[in-house]
Order: sequence, then structure tokens, then C-alpha cells
Amino acid sequence: MKKIAVSILALTLISTAAIAADAKAGQAAYDKSCKGCHGAAGSPNPAVAKMLSANIPELGSAPVQSQTDADLAKVIAEGKGKMKPIKTLIGPPEDVVAFLRTLKK
Repeated sequence: MKKIAVSILALTLISTAAIAADAKAGQAAYDKSCKGCHGAAGSPNPAVAKMLSANIPELGSAPVQSQTDADLAKVIAEGKGKMKPIKTLIGPPEDVVAFLRTLKK
């Protein structure tokens, strides 16, 4: 029984570390490819929004956070509205989604 409990604890810690690693990798990708328009903390850059005549959403907001991971990854990979697909993204879009989840308000 003790071995089972230790195994479950180890798997939980490994899973948690993997999730944190994804969010950390996602933040690096976000900083490189997304921060210019969406801001460091997910708040839109007003100058860019004005220049593009675009409504850039607050990434920590309920409407964005209520989207599925697949929907957010699709927007990153394919674009939406005036947002073009992110071709310079380092790593998979799912890493950026993991980071976006940390911005939830």
C-alpha cells in the first residue's frame, strides 16, 4: 500500500512539473510572438489596437478563458479576424495556451 501511495505522489509531482514546464515554455513563445500586441500580462497594447483599428481582447478575461484549449490553439495557429496566424511561434500552440491559462482573472 505504501508503494502505491508513493507511486501516485511521484506521478502527481511529475504531472505538475510537466504542466509548469509547458506554461513556462509557452511564456517564452508568448513573449517572442504575442506580447507586442497582447501585452506582457495579456492586456492589449492600446497603440497597436488603434493602429490596426482592432479590438484586441484581454487574454485573462472570462470570454477568452471560457474558450477550449483547442479553440485557443486554433486561433494561435490559424489566426482570427485581423490577427494573422503566428508563423514565428517557437513550440506548439498548446504551450502558449498553458501560459494563457495562468493569466485568468
